[in-house]
Amino acid sequence: MIKKILSFNTVAALLLCGTAYAQETPTTEPETGLDLGQEGPRVGEQFVREEFGDWDVSCIKAQAGEDPCAVVQVLNGPAGDPIAEVSIGKLPEGGAAVAWANVIVPLETLLQAQLALSIDGAPRKLYNYHHCLPVGCVAQLGLSQGDIDAMKAGSKATFSLVPARVPDQVLEMDMSLSGFTSGYDALNINTN
Repeated sequence: MIKKILSFNTVAALLLCGTAYAQETPTTEPETGLDLGQEGPRVGEQFVREEFGDWDVSCIKAQAGEDPCAVVQVLNGPAGDPIAEVSIGKLPEGGAAVAWANVIVPLETLLQAQLALSIDGAPRKLYNYHHCLPVGCVAQLGLSQGDIDAMKAGSKATFSLVPARVPDQVLEMDMSLSGFTSGYDALNINTN
């Protein structure tokens, strides 16, 4: 089970955005040399910048320049417990994919069965899993402009996976699209 995936977002941001961790110099008072502290997150620390409906704009404090951010939502299973996490960010123009998405699912997922995504009941798309981490297995999705437009116009998307222990069953997880448009539109393309 996934309890908290914040460390995954940090790893994803590092992999996709190239953010470097560094130590900031503390602010000191010239006369006494005392540390006056600093406000806000430390370099490399994750923080929620804004909330839009069911989505958080989650960022990682960068050493310099703009903080890399993504819209994030935790998906719950049938019993209401967190099962997966979805992070979506913008890509530079010019490619077939206009956005990236990282979906992390439990380790005991049948990887050969692929991750399926359907937006408002449209035909599903299948995606391969990319790698596994101690907190779960990751599918890295490329989202087209059509995918983003469907999410902006939609109300619900459904991810489905096959549990390794019960390969004859499918676990469906609903992803609310409430607030997606505002959250996605608030993102910038990270250049760090």
